Amino acid sequence: MRATLYFRGSLSSCNYSCPYCPFSKTTDSAETLRKDREQVERFVEWARQQEASGHVLSVFFQPYGEGLVHRWYCQAMIDLSHMPHVERVAIQTNLSAKLDWTDRLKADTAAFWATYHPGETTEERFLSRCRELHDRSIPFSVGSVGVRSAFDAIASLRRSLPSDVYLWINAFKDRGDYYAPEEIALLRGIDPLFELNLPDYASLGRSCRTGESVFFVQGSGIVKRCYSDRRVIGHLYRHGLEGLSKPRACGMKECGCYIGYIHMPELEMERHYGNGLLERRGSPLRLAAAGDASAPSDGHSR
Repeated sequence: MRATLYFRGSLSSCNYSCPYCPFSKTTDSAETLRKDREQVERFVEWARQQEASGHVLSVFFQPYGEGLVHRWYCQAMIDLSHMPHVERVAIQTNLSAKLDWTDRLKADTAAFWATYHPGETTEERFLSRCRELHDRSIPFSVGSVGVRSAFDAIASLRRSLPSDVYLWINAFKDRGDYYAPEEIALLRGIDPLFELNLPDYASLGRSCRTGESVFFVQGSGIVKRCYSDRRVIGHLYRHGLEGLSKPRACGMKECGCYIGYIHMPELEMERHYGNGLLERRGSPLRLAAAGDASAPSDGHSR
């Protein structure tokens, strides 16, 4: 079975305090951190054992907070990247942690979903981390939340990133009709795929790979079909992938988050992201078809 697993442990602490994030600037107790480490290590060991069953896995770590400031997430990335039955292991990160450990990754298996938060770090510091990944030929995407106060910073970052690094923009949806038409055009000029993230897709009763080949795993092993669907479908360590897998239509009225709607077959998101779907890397062919608007406007990178 080929399966994608999103994993979220007990970690809920972050070193950033972004105003649009409900989990910013929290502090976990030593007990919570110990629990999270044990959950991550148990999950990695479970993943290792799946080779014998013939399963092929893709893993995405999506903690409530910043994982890479903790060594067990780094080690998990390293271990999973070298497992022959793991096609991809990725993590959502703000790139604030040192990246010297990435020398131990299998570069064509690991990937990073890097988020840029203007006001929490400087452009130059963030870019330095991006250059480290780029120099090591580790796949990664860069993205930011498209709030108006960040427009200039996002545009500046796009001009400074290497031209082959895709920069995505998360549409700000906390307020309806947030963007004027000219603002949508501006953001589309930075991220040619921006308008794919702009709508909330009608999803109730529609086919979705979540719950069949895509699973959202909590640290304890509890599995849900989707991150926003609270219904529990089973337990990873008791039921295994075969016991969990079942076609399940979406039970939510709408889906507006990237990690959800990309798994709706009717939307054919693979056409836009190719083999970078998990870590949100836009397909070079798709970006070229859009006029390669993601490339720096001055024709060079630094």
